[in-house]
Amino acid sequence: MKVKDIKPFQKKISLLCKVISKTEIRKVVSRLDEIEHKVCEALIGDDTGVVYLTLWDLSIENLQEGKVYSFENLYSSEFKKSLRLNLGRFGEFKEVSQEIEVNKENNLSKEV
Repeated sequence: MKVKDIKPFQKKISLLCKVISKTEIRKVVSRLDEIEHKVCEALIGDDTGVVYLTLWDLSIENLQEGKVYSFENLYSSEFKKSLRLNLGRFGEFKEVSQEIEVNKENNLSKEV
């Protein structure tokens, strides 16, 4: 799948994307487990566009800016009327050696 094809509320999304940037890490208390967690947004993209991926705890450090990753089992959602990708319980990613060009002009997280 390509970034431009992502729609809200899809499941089992697989992508090959480059990490463009990550926001500052915030600390939040989860409503589910009432434990403090770290969270940040990573702007990831391919040749068709970019989208924000929400990262929690350990995945924040494991995903590095400028690297290309193969993402599996992501799901999409809306946060503050903006498209977001999420790793969830079954989502995973691994670094790949492939280089890709990124179309930063088409930001899917700016509109839903």
